[in-house]
Amino acid sequence: MSNYRRSIMEGGTFFFTVVTYKRVKFLTDDNCRKILKQALAGVGQSWPFATLAFCLLPDHLHCIWRLPPKDSDYSKRWSIIKRTFSKNHLAAGGKTITQSESRIKKRENSVWQRRFWEHRIGNDNNFYNHVHYIHFNPVKHGYVEIPADWPYSTYHHFCEKGLYNNFDWNFLDDIDFGDNIDCERRD
Repeated sequence: MSNYRRSIMEGGTFFFTVVTYKRVKFLTDDNCRKILKQALAGVGQSWPFATLAFCLLPDHLHCIWRLPPKDSDYSKRWSIIKRTFSKNHLAAGGKTITQSESRIKKRENSVWQRRFWEHRIGNDNNFYNHVHYIHFNPVKHGYVEIPADWPYSTYHHFCEKGLYNNFDWNFLDDIDFGDNIDCERRD
């Protein structure tokens, strides 16, 4: 079994990528968005975190969270969010897909990849680079031509704060975010 070393920092700020199992595209469906919103809010009640940026795409999501002081357990939060979403999604008639023997043996469902990608945000420049990446992601994947046209992100919130006045998206071409990450090994 692989040893994964997670970045641990109490009260830290982290960028996350969470991906559906086999990159099946369903997260932007109306019911899925509602269920995900409820799962995030429910976990936030017991395990608080601040969502600083967010983008939901059909087969994955990106977000930046800030954890409370003296708390570093984002893994627990993602575990509960994924489990809650999966249970409610499947109960609402969400479809499952064929799973590997490994996933069946471990009694896992076919909604999310096992793992997620995390990156600790170290400074303001790193933070804003990741915010821009999050908001540009729907363009990168060909869903829209400009970030303003994607309805499932915090882009408009940042526009209201003046972040994107006369903004040049071309600088993202020179930044390596490790985007072609698959959050789990192939079974």
